[in-house]
Amino acid sequence: MAEAQNLPVGSTTAGAIAVAAEADSTVATRMSAPPSFDVADFPVPTGREEEWRFTPLERLRGLHDGTAVAGGNGLKAELDAPEGVTVEAVGRDDARLGRAGTPVDRIAAQAYSAFEQASVVTVPKETVLTEPIRIAVHGEGGTAFGHTVVELGAFAEAVVVIDHTGDAVLAANVEYVLGDGAKLTVVSVQDWDDTAVHVAQHNALVGRDASFKSVVVTFGGDVVRLHPRVSYAGTGGEAELFGLYFTDKGQHQEHRLLVDHNTPHCKSNVVYKGALQGDNAHAVWIGDVLIEAKAEGTDTYEMNRNLVLTDGARVDSVPNLEIETGEIVGAGHASATGRFDDEQLFYLMSRGIPQHEARRLVVRGFFAELVQQIGVKDIEERLLAKIDEELEASVA
Repeated sequence: MAEAQNLPVGSTTAGAIAVAAEADSTVATRMSAPPSFDVADFPVPTGREEEWRFTPLERLRGLHDGTAVAGGNGLKAELDAPEGVTVEAVGRDDARLGRAGTPVDRIAAQAYSAFEQASVVTVPKETVLTEPIRIAVHGEGGTAFGHTVVELGAFAEAVVVIDHTGDAVLAANVEYVLGDGAKLTVVSVQDWDDTAVHVAQHNALVGRDASFKSVVVTFGGDVVRLHPRVSYAGTGGEAELFGLYFTDKGQHQEHRLLVDHNTPHCKSNVVYKGALQGDNAHAVWIGDVLIEAKAEGTDTYEMNRNLVLTDGARVDSVPNLEIETGEIVGAGHASATGRFDDEQLFYLMSRGIPQHEARRLVVRGFFAELVQQIGVKDIEERLLAKIDEELEASVA
């Protein structure tokens, strides 16, 4: 293992299925402005726009209107990578930046315009890593803008863990570029202090016959708003997007996804699950899947499930599926939100299990399939411990 390196940082509703002969990706993402790297191309959001209607703009600390300025104690990022992985600090003019996707809202464009240096992490072709690449991002009370690119050469295989802790106001773009036949698993953990604000756009470009798996885990933060997006650079690509969030009293956690099936014969599978507890806990999940006219042979499914543990919590869950061709293998979506099942609790208690332990078992079982997708033992153990910690503080 190479030595650690310092990095530059800078209520439930359901959408409809639309079948259209003429549509474009701008319509599919329901954005108020076309994608752009220039922040001036995006108006300051008011909260009436489709993409901002759930977000508490007044709690974004100025990230949305340009008043947030990098400074304070800042952000520290360290990278620990196996032998053979290249890590570079580059300027905005580097040709490798922006290939996986363009900013689709004002904060993502602001992040692209404001970072000082970007980090480019490269795994050479045909390199199979046996240990994860670990990126530790720790906030110390400042405001920062960041940009990171993770690129895998053809037939390379890697696991990347990005771990966010501490207190910060952070706007960032993260890109994943997969060469043909490459396999990448990314685990992004948001374990911020309760005062942090984190807004980020994640873009993945999946090469021919390549496999991309994203596991997003969100616990901390005052406001966390993540926007994972996937598109394909060749046929045979596969993408799996998994997410787990535990939204506590007063927290706003928002995950907005887009899978753009822009290439024939590709697959995608999306599963996000959340648990909520406490007054004004608010979770938002928006799942957009677009199957373009040229994307024949597409196979896709998306699902969001939410478990409401106490009164006072709110979930907005909106799956959307737009299909422009009838020549597909399969497409579907589902969304479900329900209260904690008292019958399950009673069943376990009737067999001698104490109430507290029974609640823990039910919630652990709810998240079990997603925890298993992580594949990094220490992160899995930490996640389960965090779930137990949240339940300890739960309102009975």
